[in-house]
Amino acid sequence: MTLQHIIHRGITIATLAADQSVGTYCAPGHTAIRQQADGWWLYFVDEDGKVDGYDSPFASHAEALWAAKSAAEFSAQ
Repeated sequence: MTLQHIIHRGITIATLAADQSVGTYCAPGHTAIRQQADGWWLYFVDEDGKVDGYDSPFASHAEALWAAKSAAEFSAQ
C-alpha cells in the first residue's frame, strides 16, 4: 500500500500500511489511519509530536475515515 492522504477542514488524514510508522509519516496536527491485522486504527499526532489513538480498531477503512473526518470537524470549531 502506498501512502495516501486527504485534507479535511485543514487536517491532513493519512492512510498508512501496517508497516508504516505514524511518527515517521505524519507531522504534528495530522491524523493517521493504519491498517493492522485486527482492523483499522485511528491515531492523532499532537503539537509536540506525541502519538495517541483510540483504544479499539474500526472494522473498515470507511468507518475509520468517517471518525477521522468527524474529529477534524470538531477540532476545526
